[in-house]
Amino acid sequence: MNKILSLVALGLMLSLGAAHAQDKAATSQQNKMATCQKEAGDKGLKSKERQAFVNKCLADGRKAQQEKMKACNKDAGDKKLKGPDRKAFMKECLSAKA
Repeated sequence: MNKILSLVALGLMLSLGAAHAQDKAATSQQNKMATCQKEAGDKGLKSKERQAFVNKCLADGRKAQQEKMKACNKDAGDKKLKGPDRKAFMKECLSAKA
C-alpha cells in the first residue's frame, strides 16, 4: 500500500514539475505577444488591421532572433571555436541584448 501511495505521489510531483516548466517556456512568447498587442492598441488598430500588425510584429521578432543566431554562428566560426568553448560563446552571444 505504501509503495502504491509513493508511486502516485511521485507521479503527481513529476506532472506538476512538467506543467511548471511549460509555463516558464511560454513566458517569453507571452511577453512578446503582450508588447505587440499594446503597440497595436496604442496605434488604435482594430480587427483585421490589428491582427495583421500583431502577426508582422511577432514575425519581426523571430527574424531578429534568426539574424542574431546567424551573426553569433559566424563569429564562433571565425574564431574556430569547438565543443564546450563554442557552446559557452553561443550562449553568451545569444543572451546579450542587441
